[in-house]
Amino acid sequence: MGKKRLTSLIVLVVIILAFSGCGNKKEKNSTTETITLRILENDTAKQKGYLDKLLNAFNEAYKDKGIQAVDANMEEYSDLAANGPYGYGPDVIYQANDKLMTYAEDKHILPLSIEDFDCYEYTPTEAWDAFNINIDGKTYCCGIPVNIQEPMLFYREDMMPENWETEWDDNKNGIADFFENWNDLYAYSKLLRDTDESENKDSQYGFMSSFNNLYLNGEFLFSYGAYIFGENEDGTLNAEDIGLSAGESATGLMALRQMASLMNEGCVDDTITMNRYEKIADGTYFCAVSTPDTYGLFIEKLSLKYEEDGLSETEATKKASENLKMVELPALLPADGDLSKDSSTMKENDWVDTIVMGGINGYGISSYTKHKEACIEFVNFATSYEMINSRMEMLGIAPTRSDVAEASDGITDTIFKSLEDGRIYLMPSIKAVDQIWVPSHTLLGDVAKDPFREMAGKDIKYPTKEKMKQGLEKVDKDIYDAIYTLK
Repeated sequence: MGKKRLTSLIVLVVIILAFSGCGNKKEKNSTTETITLRILENDTAKQKGYLDKLLNAFNEAYKDKGIQAVDANMEEYSDLAANGPYGYGPDVIYQANDKLMTYAEDKHILPLSIEDFDCYEYTPTEAWDAFNINIDGKTYCCGIPVNIQEPMLFYREDMMPENWETEWDDNKNGIADFFENWNDLYAYSKLLRDTDESENKDSQYGFMSSFNNLYLNGEFLFSYGAYIFGENEDGTLNAEDIGLSAGESATGLMALRQMASLMNEGCVDDTITMNRYEKIADGTYFCAVSTPDTYGLFIEKLSLKYEEDGLSETEATKKASENLKMVELPALLPADGDLSKDSSTMKENDWVDTIVMGGINGYGISSYTKHKEACIEFVNFATSYEMINSRMEMLGIAPTRSDVAEASDGITDTIFKSLEDGRIYLMPSIKAVDQIWVPSHTLLGDVAKDPFREMAGKDIKYPTKEKMKQGLEKVDKDIYDAIYTLK
């Protein structure tokens, strides 16, 4: 009997343990366990409160589904390739196509079934193509588009010259000439500098940009025949063929240097990029280059300026929204690179079309996430009509969703038309693009510094077109070496 009782006891214990084990397993996988997703957004979305709105809306919608999203609390350009494998990276990342596809090439970003997303039928092919990658003859999409980017001009309508309709609209089409061609933009910028009556001659400038930035100033190269990478016979990019020195791109650098001569020395580094919101607001800059998603930052600074002038917060915001304008860069550059020529004496073949650099921003899902399906739920929510519309209202983006774009005052249609017409050179979506920025930024900033060297009585580094050509050829070589020789 003792042995039987002992055997029965052992069986009972085993059964109890078995049921206990099953109970624990069921609880662990039950819907009551909350999945937490870490979301990496861009700095503008954080500053303007959009990320908080997105997270709060998602968490409210999914509070009964066991999923919550939080700010990844990382720098905008945190390296997923370095952090992801060790569990420190985000689950979902918002970035431009070149960065996301750099990660995708090394399999740090997951391929997605784009037909599963609600935004699929509303998003044009050009936007999806920016996130395509070809592997072993098969094409995969690794990003969900949100907005299209290109450099834009921001200005205050109340800072327009009073005589612009009579003196700055030669073709009488209701658009100021300095928004249509670069020679008139140069001429108006020069007029502002020549008539600056402040003690330090630093109270009024025309066109302003930080020239140490290929993305914001690519028109000075691409309009004259430059390209980043060539193409293979199958249409894929050939990173061995680097062409920033191609065509007459050195001519474009001559135009860049001319424009830099009408700025302050902040054009050779990030100074103008950092202060453009404030300087547009206080009237120091007539116009500055930025991207559509920074519209809200311009509005914020301009509203504060109007409040300082005595308006209520509501009145200031309304006035800022009425006065702040965003337009594409002038469509024509001089074929010979000489911005000082009188545009009225120039003929059609004296111009080249302006081609700017652009990109598509969107969401990617980290290959290292443990919650792929939950991430898909989040991205689907974040690219819904309601959230993209909110993003447009708060940040001023040009949305890739056509149904949202209908309410964007036509700016999105304008940008996509430019893309279709070849007026926007999309950033290449391959890993090698990472190597173009430092060499190109260094050269552009160095060329822009020449006018200030001359004013200081120092030697100019790029006195001739040939010297500029040599500088561009060195950039091509440096990029090639960074991709192949030094890796």
